[in-house]
Amino acid sequence: MASLTGLTANPNPNKSFEILPNPGDSVSSLSFSPKSNLLVATSWDNQVRCWEIVGGNSQPKASISHDQPVLCSAWKDDGTTVFSGGCDKQVKMWPLLSGGQPQTVAMHDAPVKEIAWVPQMNLLVSGSWDKTLRYWDTRQPNPVHIQQLPERCYALTVNYPLMIVGTADRNLVVFNLQNPQTEFKRIQSPLKYQTRCLAAFPDQQGFLVGSIEGRVGVHHIDDSQQSKNFTFKCHREGNDIFSVNSLNFHPVHHTFATAGSDGAFNFWDKDSKQRLLVDALFPFLAAPSTVMVLYLLMRYAMTGAVGPKTTTRQLQRHPSTSTVHRNLRSKGSRGLRQAGSDFIPTCRICLLGQSPVLLCTLPCLGSLVDVNFSVPVGTDDRVSVASLNM
Repeated sequence: MASLTGLTANPNPNKSFEILPNPGDSVSSLSFSPKSNLLVATSWDNQVRCWEIVGGNSQPKASISHDQPVLCSAWKDDGTTVFSGGCDKQVKMWPLLSGGQPQTVAMHDAPVKEIAWVPQMNLLVSGSWDKTLRYWDTRQPNPVHIQQLPERCYALTVNYPLMIVGTADRNLVVFNLQNPQTEFKRIQSPLKYQTRCLAAFPDQQGFLVGSIEGRVGVHHIDDSQQSKNFTFKCHREGNDIFSVNSLNFHPVHHTFATAGSDGAFNFWDKDSKQRLLVDALFPFLAAPSTVMVLYLLMRYAMTGAVGPKTTTRQLQRHPSTSTVHRNLRSKGSRGLRQAGSDFIPTCRICLLGQSPVLLCTLPCLGSLVDVNFSVPVGTDDRVSVASLNM
């Protein structure tokens, strides 16, 4: 009789692995170095941690602390330095590669929600809940310029010279960074609910905006291109509507990913108005116990071809619906852990060497199964890496 050994299911088909040590609380941002395989994660335990990712292994390199939860991070374009900002109202500059000590290079009057390094200007941009956007020369103690915002900064995206800032009250402020001290345009979000995330088009002709109402808007900057604007629904199940928490473009193919509070991420093509991959929903088996961070190495690279785990679906314009799951919790990450059925995944697509990488964070309700990998339930926050074969 022929052996059935070769038919045994592979328990780890995506070659996933966990990064240790785990963060002590929810992960708030993830950033790969633009020059090496160094990964930085910020978290609600006031820490900024760095690991080196080599093949199927990770090695902790270093960490620094803030006085309060850290909300955002960014690398300098030369890969030498990490910036981090958060609830202590400051941005720290960490000369990671040289082994130097972090120093405070930016201050706000309220928590710092977003930061971005702009190499073309050699400046750091920070957005805060104090309703200001500030430009910093890190060699000077005072900001180069303070730009008043109409409301608190909730989201920011930069693809030079285009920068868009999303604030409370659904304001979207567009800047041409060749003239950074003047608003280029201010518009009301095409979405009817609070802005959650933004992503500038790779060609700088427009941007994506996601809201807490499970909807994404595709918006062009040029008034002559407004007929190309549209919105579409996503991250919904029946009458249940979940927040879109992150939007990121693929750096090569210019398709994009969305991650939502339904615990799923999807891949889309805005030009053909199609969904390229069905919801990669993680079924969870138990009560909330930990926060997972998934790094999915995308060898398939989102080319848009339809494989065994993909499908295409035409995007349609939809009217608003009434049921909205709002999951901006006043208790921070602890509140998220008490939320039961809510998820807060985020995603970012970047290049790790020559391989596109999707970075996701989501609260784990049990063992991960289906398209990714199985991880036992734990009591702390975990980081894992997996190749995604689509």
